Amino acid sequence: VQLVESGGGSVQTGGSLTLSCAGSGRTYFNWCMGWFRQVEGKDREAVATLDYRGRTAYQDSVKGRFTITKDNAKNTVYLQINSLKSEDTALYYCVFGDSYWGQGTQVTVS
Repeated sequence: VQLVESGGGSVQTGGSLTLSCAGSGRTYFNWCMGWFRQVEGKDREAVATLDYRGRTAYQDSVKGRFTITKDNAKNTVYLQINSLKSEDTALYYCVFGDSYWGQGTQVTVS
């Protein structure tokens, strides 16, 4: 299992980004997936999850601004981020299941 993330970058407050995480090595049709983020010196926190039935859950601070989706045909999970705030600045990680992590992609909002 290998996960490759993309889509991070530097944006202005109020901007948008779409993060992608593509999995290889097998299919992930019924897997739980999620996005976490981490700021240096702080614990990694969950921001959005997608369970095997397709139900989503979001951290309160991102509700209405973040959307997690997946494309089973592409083995890819996405995180659409709108109305970015400075406090969204972090290293964002995707996770498949409970143990397969992406390498992280930096989001910087200024």
